[in-house]
Amino acid sequence: MSWIITILVGALCGWLASIIMKTDAQQGAIANILIGIVGSLLAQWIFGGLLNIGSSNVAGSGFSFWSIVWGVIGSVVLIAILKALRVLR
Repeated sequence: MSWIITILVGALCGWLASIIMKTDAQQGAIANILIGIVGSLLAQWIFGGLLNIGSSNVAGSGFSFWSIVWGVIGSVVLIAILKALRVLR
């Protein structure tokens, strides 16, 4: 059951981040899910592990408000990196 929640939260985070970064037209559902999941892990690693920002350790840990917020922030960072590498336009 937890993998279904991971996919749903990843899809939501990836979709919100793609709207913020204006890449929604180029991304499909699978890309949104992957960017959301990887973005949540990235947020947990950067903001929780390296910068020690308190609530960022919940990124990717389930369906909660802060998990979604940090997942979206991590996904925005990931999309910015992908844009800089010219993977996304």
